[in-house]
Amino acid sequence: MQKLVQLVREEEGQSLVEYGLILGIVSVALIAVLGTMRTELGKIFDSVSKALKSASASVKK
Repeated sequence: MQKLVQLVREEEGQSLVEYGLILGIVSVALIAVLGTMRTELGKIFDSVSKALKSASASVKK
């Protein structure tokens, strides 16, 4: 019976599980936010890509 009580009270492995749960929740939230902002992010990346291409073309001249 004492061994069972010691197993329940032992907390060494719990912190790793808690970090895993937090990481999972943050990942799901990040995916949800990025999913809703997909079109806006695409527009931003397109404009950055165009700006880099024009800057590269002006440097080559």
